[in-house]
Amino acid sequence: MQKIFNILSFLVLLPAYLLCQTSIDYFPKSLQVELQKAVAGKADVKHIELSAELERTLHQGRFYQIENPIAFSLVKYIYVGRVNTCRAGGCSLEHTYSEASKGDANAASEEESEYFDYFIFFDAKATVQLVKIHNYQASHGEEVTSKSWLNQFKNYDGSKELVVGKNVDAISGATISVDATAFDIELRTTMLMSIIQQLNLASHKM
Repeated sequence: MQKIFNILSFLVLLPAYLLCQTSIDYFPKSLQVELQKAVAGKADVKHIELSAELERTLHQGRFYQIENPIAFSLVKYIYVGRVNTCRAGGCSLEHTYSEASKGDANAASEEESEYFDYFIFFDAKATVQLVKIHNYQASHGEEVTSKSWLNQFKNYDGSKELVVGKNVDAISGATISVDATAFDIELRTTMLMSIIQQLNLASHKM
C-alpha cells in the first residue's frame, strides 16, 4: 500500500519537473499503425471529457473512445500518456516520492528527471488488449519497450494488483521503469473502469 501511495504521489505532484519535458504526441505514428490493424481501416476516435475529479488525477494523459468500431474489433478505448521515472544514479526514487507527497515541486531536478510515452488499447470492458511504448526518453531500462515483455499485460482487467516479481516479470537493471510501467497500467485500467461507469450512467439518463 505504501508503494502505491508513493508512486502515485510521484506521478501527480511534480509540476516543475513536468515543465522541463517536451509535450506529448497524443496520436503518434505507431498508434495510428496499430489502430489501423486493430480496426482494419478507418475509425472515429473521440477524446473523452472527464469529470473534474478524474481530471485531477490524470495530468499527462488522455483517454479516447472509438466510435462505431467494426463488429469484430476488440478495441473500444485508448489511453495515451507519459510515465515519469528517475535517472539511474541521479535521484532516489523512494526519496523523490516522499518529498513529492509533501508538495516539494523541486523534488526531482531537470537533470534527474526522465520519462517515456506509451499507449494502451482496451476493449469495451476495460481489459487491456495492447501496450506499446513509442517514445522512450530514459537512459536505462529500455528493456521495458520489448513487445514480449509488454505482452504480459494483455488481458489485464484491473481485478488484481500488479506486483513485480509476482505477476509481472522483473528486469535486471530496469527496476524503476518496470515498477512505474506496471503501476501506471494498473492505475489507467482502474480509471477507465470508472470512466466507463460514468459514460454508461450518462447514456441511461439521455
